[in-house]
Amino acid sequence: MKESGRECPRVQAVTSTLYRNGVVHSPADPFAEALLVDDGVVTWLGAEDTAAGLAARADRVIDLDGALVTPGFVDAHVHVLETGLAAESVDLSAHAGVTTHAAALDALAAGARELDGSDPGGAEVLLAFGWDEQAWPERRPLSRDDLDAACGGRPVYASRVDGHSAVVSSALARVAGLESLPGWDPSGTGVVTGEAHHAVSGVVRQVSPGRRSRAYRTALAAAAARGIVGLHEMSEPNMDTRDGLRELVALTADPAGALPHVVAYRGELCETPDDARQLLADLPFLTGIAGDLCADGSIGSRTAALRQPYADVLPGPAGAPADGRLFLSAEEIAAHLAACSAAGTQGGFHVIGDRAMDEVVRGLELVADEHGPSTLRAAHHRLEHALFVDASALAALLLYGVALSVQPAFDSTFGGSRGMYAGRLGVARASNLSPFADLASAGVPLAFGSDTPVTPLDPWQGVRATLTHEDTTQRISARSAFRAHTRGGWRLAGLDHTGAGELRVGAPAHLAVWRAEQLAVQSAEGRLSQWNPEARAGQPLLPDLSEGAPEPQCLQTVRDGVVLHDTFD
Repeated sequence: MKESGRECPRVQAVTSTLYRNGVVHSPADPFAEALLVDDGVVTWLGAEDTAAGLAARADRVIDLDGALVTPGFVDAHVHVLETGLAAESVDLSAHAGVTTHAAALDALAAGARELDGSDPGGAEVLLAFGWDEQAWPERRPLSRDDLDAACGGRPVYASRVDGHSAVVSSALARVAGLESLPGWDPSGTGVVTGEAHHAVSGVVRQVSPGRRSRAYRTALAAAAARGIVGLHEMSEPNMDTRDGLRELVALTADPAGALPHVVAYRGELCETPDDARQLLADLPFLTGIAGDLCADGSIGSRTAALRQPYADVLPGPAGAPADGRLFLSAEEIAAHLAACSAAGTQGGFHVIGDRAMDEVVRGLELVADEHGPSTLRAAHHRLEHALFVDASALAALLLYGVALSVQPAFDSTFGGSRGMYAGRLGVARASNLSPFADLASAGVPLAFGSDTPVTPLDPWQGVRATLTHEDTTQRISARSAFRAHTRGGWRLAGLDHTGAGELRVGAPAHLAVWRAEQLAVQSAEGRLSQWNPEARAGQPLLPDLSEGAPEPQCLQTVRDGVVLHDTFD
């Protein structure tokens, strides 16, 4: 990669950048090799020979050397504080090489020793994230005794990968007063769910203002390094405060701050329109009162509400029902959606299990019966995750104009006939999850996200997951998946009218530059194949995402013409 032209000024001073000698992913001009950005807007794209005449007027000229320029990704479901805290905590995930129960204990012990150096009194809570006993050969979850022994009696919070349960040490259980709360396992495993989990989450997230700000910036910088220009923050009381959300939005409001754009949601249940209006008055920047407002829990923690019991149901944790937990009734769901509709904002819920989806559909029907279907459609409500969508649920989503924010990496990480979902549900039920093709072909508005830190900030993993679904009938085209992870996020936030999510003249310059060893073109059958210039037929190119292909490398990320991440010299 080379940069030509005059010396590169400071990011804030750059008003015009010419990208040339590359490949531009643009349906407006599928053969474009160059792109001009003026004052944060795409003002030209076209052929390399024309770009030569524009070089003299640009403040910065970047020779792409064959690199690919695409619209920047949008991650439509993130937890910024949680992600930032996880980055500086003990990583117990397979991504960190923790693939056994013993390795998890070793990692915890090492984390405790490191913390002893700065906190010899042992009062600071050791945070750990990402463990999944289903991925370990022992299939044995962490326990309170494990944490006490490995960490020398220090307060320890070890969140399961799905974030809906955790194991805590004896010291932390005492500090948080968990023994008397619902969701505490009286058998002594140290597992917390429900109210007990919410209580201890509040304790461990009482971090200093400096650490909170650092966590925000760490997560946002990590997103930018993966080509992500926008994020939907799913704030809720058990994960962050209203003041924290204000800080996050203020931090990212101006593109000149060189951080990704944040679309803010807050998951607080409203009973009346006045409740919704008061929340919007307090947080006027909200796009919706939605997100992680949980209708149920998660499959991994056996708290997702199911029609049939879990296949591997155990005596615990904490006496959890064999078919999971329903956190909201249809009446509560209906009241919230009606309140949000009356206040003129999006409403929505986290919904995982099929019984929870049934309850959400009943809530939609109650609102429609009282206020009419057009009231729901006008509000553009959204649901998160929605792993189970059968024919009746799909019909309701379409009838009432409900969009979905889904996480394809859930399928590639936990799905398949040998994955965690199959272990919890049985292979037959697990095979019906994540019906990407059914949703896309029906026309349900889709946006893709990661639910970080549940799965990593890795949008190409999300795109690839839709191409490798074990049920081949539920795979979708790479073009559709890429669009759901770019323009789809702007669309769900009501911002696609700006042109965001596409590279065309007049659109905001939200883009990413990628080095990919091979580019690929979509075949008529929906497969990605190595680029053959004769067979391209005017289709925009994407990186080769086939099995074994190298991961695309993000060279630069740009929001409104401002560089967020840059590897060009």
